Amino acid sequence: MATRTVRQILQRRFSSSRTAVRPPAAEVLEQRNAVFSREQARQRALYPRIEKIEVTMIGLALEGTLLVMNKGISTPLSCARHLTEHHVMNSALALVDGVPRSLHQPLTDSCSLSLLTFKDKDPTLVNEAYWRSCAALLGQVLQTAFKDDYAVEVISTPEVPVTSGAFCCDVVLDPQLDSWTPSEESLRSLTRGAQQLIHKDLPWEPLEVLPSVALEAFSHSRCKQEEVEQMAAQNPKGTVTLYRCGDHVLLSSGPLVARTGLSAQYEVTALHTLGQGPLGLHRQAQGLSLPLQLPAHHTVWRKLKWRAQKQVEMPKQEAAAPPTPAASTPPPTTQ
Repeated sequence: MATRTVRQILQRRFSSSRTAVRPPAAEVLEQRNAVFSREQARQRALYPRIEKIEVTMIGLALEGTLLVMNKGISTPLSCARHLTEHHVMNSALALVDGVPRSLHQPLTDSCSLSLLTFKDKDPTLVNEAYWRSCAALLGQVLQTAFKDDYAVEVISTPEVPVTSGAFCCDVVLDPQLDSWTPSEESLRSLTRGAQQLIHKDLPWEPLEVLPSVALEAFSHSRCKQEEVEQMAAQNPKGTVTLYRCGDHVLLSSGPLVARTGLSAQYEVTALHTLGQGPLGLHRQAQGLSLPLQLPAHHTVWRKLKWRAQKQVEMPKQEAAAPPTPAASTPPPTTQ
């Protein structure tokens, strides 16, 4: 198994004793999945009758195309399936009335729709979503690589531009690993874990929820609960968005691409030490990836990898603006 090498290396160097009692990783995953599935079913039940909406397609050779879809059920991906296999396989993100959305986000009103790819004239939004998705995948790999042998807390997946050379994921590992520096073998093992998820071609399922639902999903993580509160305060609707990839549930500040299989090349390149924080020793994991539509020659990849090993400097944070008043559109209601 891809993650076995990492565990074996660490077990040879550290005691297997636990520093604190914590729920098994499988139990945490199961609880988060249960909350996600329950809320997803509740939201789908809000549309007991099939009502029709009109979706006006925008894009090359699609102008004037009108699709009649099902309200609250059909997604941008459903619309792509009414077009061609090319649209299904190459679309990474959607623009719904000009707003970037996941391909799996249900459509609730008549709207205009653009399907975005990596080869668009301006791929900025797709690139941002892809980098965000790659960082989410890195967090998923880190949380599962050590099984129940060592605790891993994903603090955040910072938003960094593609031009930074690497995507990032900030984590705190088990205190027993504070002196551990990952070898090339360990990084390769983490890379194989990510490649396995890419090979499975898993969808990133979005779910917009009230903060109370997200707080329940992350009841075992005070760090994530604080992130939920921050995201909800910054969103005019007061909601947060969860994503599920396989059995892994995460928070995201923006839309993710449609599926893991859109990645062609992916590598975990470094794990830098940031210093002590409230939860322990903060680490910055970094990686590099290119999408399926834009593979690189191995000589170019080596140069990109060398750059991705250098520690990424985080963009300076501007002073946070006060939350804007809630929009007129109400958030999902609870029963």
